[in-house]
Amino acid sequence: MLNGLFIPVVHGATEGRLDEADTVVAAEAVAAALQRLGAATEIVHVAPNLVALDWLALRRPDAVFNLVEALGGDGGRAADAIARMQALGFAHTGAGGDAYTASSDKLAAKLALQHGRLPTPVWSSDGGGFSPAATVIVKSATEHASLGLDAASVVPAALAPAEIAAREARFGGHFFAEAYIEGREFNLSVLDGQVLPPAEIRFHDFAPARPRIVDWAAKWETTSHAYAHTPRSFAFWDRDAALLAQLKRLALQTCRLFGLAAYARVDFRVDAEGRPWILEANANPCLTPDAGFAAAAAAAGIPYDALIERIVRAALPRPATLALAA
Repeated sequence: MLNGLFIPVVHGATEGRLDEADTVVAAEAVAAALQRLGAATEIVHVAPNLVALDWLALRRPDAVFNLVEALGGDGGRAADAIARMQALGFAHTGAGGDAYTASSDKLAAKLALQHGRLPTPVWSSDGGGFSPAATVIVKSATEHASLGLDAASVVPAALAPAEIAAREARFGGHFFAEAYIEGREFNLSVLDGQVLPPAEIRFHDFAPARPRIVDWAAKWETTSHAYAHTPRSFAFWDRDAALLAQLKRLALQTCRLFGLAAYARVDFRVDAEGRPWILEANANPCLTPDAGFAAAAAAAGIPYDALIERIVRAALPRPATLALAA
């Protein structure tokens, strides 16, 4: 339990976009769990300028539950909130500023993975340099939640520069091209050094020409074919045991590389030869009760409230943690 602690939940979402609205739902769910755990809490919206954090400092929170994934719809500014919390001396959940920045900038993260000798698909910031026969996927360099990702994001390499330009004009920000890995997709959730049961996203009844990717529709458009036909599964054949063990090792290595000690999710593709490729590490994965992280925790026997408590305890200064245990 977290009796007697004041743990506000902060986010920077607006409800104009589906992924932003989901952050609001997560904040409400986390706040409700904190109340059940005996903590005092409230939801604090910090966009666009983080002034609310300065006011919050006057109330001396024991820790802040950080759900800031964007400020005013700009995912590139989420690290600003962490920097302000750290400047104010707040204990906060999740990644520190350096770890968040290193993992959330996808181009910098891929370079770090490469330097760390961890497998990640080859990429190009401008769409050039691929084999003429290659197929690539064009993605946002800073936004998560599959923003700007759809079936037309997968193109022949020769079209990558034009596709990058088109998506930057449509969505803003910077896009890049990455080698498209045809195969299976896995999410590995890591909680305080514990790898939770791996999840595979299954692609059911996709047309042969449709790329098997978790795009914007698959994540957010509840009436779409992609949303209905990309279930999450924790059930595997015995023949997958070696692959799953390899994915767990790589997930831990990825978290260590970026300094993601509290909780994170690492996404993989596995090609036809059974080789895993790290797509990205998410330092602030969605924490709604029906999202992948909570589902993985439940598969490990960790109920939602216990998950939230573990995340908070990892953030608390040691004296507070000892007092709660007493």
